[in-house]
Order: sequence, then structure tokens, then C-alpha cells
Amino acid sequence: MAPRTATTARRIRLGTELRRLRERAGLTVTEGARQLGVSQAQLSNIEASRFGVSPERLRALARIYRCSDTHYVSGLIELAGERKGGWWETFREVLPTTLLDIAELEHHSTRLRSANTAHVPGLLQITDHAREIFRQVVPEFSRTDIEHRVSHRLQRQALLDGPDPTPYRAIIHEAALRVPVGGAAIARRQLGHLVEQSEREHITVQVIPFAIGAYPGSGQTILYMYGPVPPLDTVSLDQSHGPALVDAEAQLHTYRVLLDRMESVALPPEKSRDFIHTIAQDL
Repeated sequence: MAPRTATTARRIRLGTELRRLRERAGLTVTEGARQLGVSQAQLSNIEASRFGVSPERLRALARIYRCSDTHYVSGLIELAGERKGGWWETFREVLPTTLLDIAELEHHSTRLRSANTAHVPGLLQITDHAREIFRQVVPEFSRTDIEHRVSHRLQRQALLDGPDPTPYRAIIHEAALRVPVGGAAIARRQLGHLVEQSEREHITVQVIPFAIGAYPGSGQTILYMYGPVPPLDTVSLDQSHGPALVDAEAQLHTYRVLLDRMESVALPPEKSRDFIHTIAQDL
């Protein structure tokens, strides 16, 4: 059982889920370790994501913790089985770990949903729009830092392409569409890109117009990343100091309901496309 070299959000999540399973079973670390046949330190290190864990040992833990949900256990095994890092690892020395974690979580998601009030979603931004967004950050990024972040954002978008793209549904408030980020010409190109992307079979874009008034979740930026089973979903929330990841069962339920309600007040996809066209013509 070798120590991990890099602790990622998915590895931390595996340890967290194993701790939750143990606690639901009413076992202490000492009791769980004894039944598994390892030392208390070994089980503690697994739960702390310092050590990896094999599929066989995961199944043994599931039996010890009386977890009979085979789909959930398979999801845990999937979390444990990833050994090689993806393209995001090339940014490990130049970007915050949370950005790498989001890219990894998105890459492994079965589908994605987002809600944005102030900005076009990162997965649907064009290069010039993204660059201008990063230029406005306080404290200011260096030119090199900006280009690293732009490159990272564009590479995240690859999951929407290829033979097996990830299904994605984006809810965007009218406010985010009317801000001419980078000037009118860039804004028109960004809106045109949104329309083009929304016409793809696996991408749905819905707009919440000003006329709706107040609505559930207004002001929040939410990225909901679906795992292999609902208990392994993750939500990313934009905050002033950077993204925050949440995965407690009650939190996941709240954000699923919130996104459902936001979708219910948003314009249907076809009317949303027409709405975006109208905004572009106004620029």
C-alpha cells in the first residue's frame, strides 16, 4: 500500500466516502481496521487519501460496513482506479489545485449542469472572452498567468467534443449575455458561439430573462458534476477566493432542486437561441 504522490479532489472524495460508510456502520477506525485486518494507521491513511486502496479491499470494506449498493461500490472502485493523471497535470505547477480538481471532476462526470448570472459559463467561452475575464481579476494576473488560465479553460472544453461528448445543460441569466466583455465585436462572437454550441445535440442552453424577476438561486454560479451514482456527485461554487467544492448529501439535494427550479423559469432552448440572437443584434 504505497502513499499517493498527489492528492486530488477525487482521491479525497474516496477517503471521505469510506469514512462516511464506516461512521454509518457505527464503527470506529480501530474496529474497522481490525475487521479489515490492517492497522489503525493504515485505515486512517486510506480515509485521509494518503494511501491508495485496491478494488478487493474496497469490496471488503463495503461488506464490513454493510453497504449493499453495488452501483455505489462500483463508483468507489472507479474513483480508486484512476492512477494516471490527465491533461490537467501539465498545469500543476502553474495553477491553483482547485482548478485542476474541477477539470478532473468534469472529465470523469457522466453529465454536467451549470447556472451563471454574471458570466458566460467557462465551458462555452471563446478565447478572447476568457482572456478579458482573467484580465479583470483583482489582484491582477501576470500576462503569463492569464495565458495559462485561458489555455486551461479551453482544454476543459474538449470534453464537449469527440465521439462521446459529455452532455451539458447551461442556464444563463440575461445579465451575463448583455455585458459586452472585451467590446461589442468580441461580445457578438461570444453570443454567436453560444448559439452554435446550443444547436449541438448534447448541449442545452437556457436563458433566464430579466422579465422573470426574482428566481431561486439568483446571484449564484453553480457547476453540478454528476458522478456514476448520485451520492458521488460534486458541486463547484464560485467564490471570491476561488471555487469551493461541496459533496454532502443534503447539499447535493439542495443544488439539484435549485437547478431544477431555475430550469423551470428559464426560456426553452429554441426561444433561448432566439433571445440570444436578439441581444447580439442590439450590440
